[in-house]
Amino acid sequence: MNTNTNLKKIVMTALFAALACVATMSIRIPTPGTSGYIHPGDAIVILSGVILGPIWGLLAAGIGSAMADLLGGYFIYVPITFAVKGIIAWIAGILYHKLGKTPKSQCMAVILGGIADIVLVAGGYFLCEIPLYGASAALASVPANLIQGLGGLIIAFVLYPLLLAVPDIRQITHSSHI
Repeated sequence: MNTNTNLKKIVMTALFAALACVATMSIRIPTPGTSGYIHPGDAIVILSGVILGPIWGLLAAGIGSAMADLLGGYFIYVPITFAVKGIIAWIAGILYHKLGKTPKSQCMAVILGGIADIVLVAGGYFLCEIPLYGASAALASVPANLIQGLGGLIIAFVLYPLLLAVPDIRQITHSSHI
């Protein structure tokens, strides 16, 4: 990668981290059990991996989502969120890189990244919340996390072609390598 491409990737990573933070904090629908909330930030998490690639996407999604927890007063979740959201973006980036050879397969890779989000948000937070709140409360958050993941998948799928219409984003998406 040349210096200009590296600079664009760094700037886009910072932008996606900010977008993940804002999307997570902008709309909050409270959930039972753990005092969490449903939000549209998972769409940006998925798209971070798809557009920036696995490594830069992990950083953007992890940092941006963890910042939302930090700024929102959910301190105990900061490391959990960094790990869960970062891994989701990493997986979405790998899926897109490996499977996204045609426009149709690229859309399918975005959907698969969304499915990974659904599974990892529900499963990851469930496992991390058991020692914090007990199994019953952790289990109570699973349906809301499934809804959040599904919402993230749908929003990411809708935003994906719109973002690819931006030349710099399209260039970065197609130059993202593992």
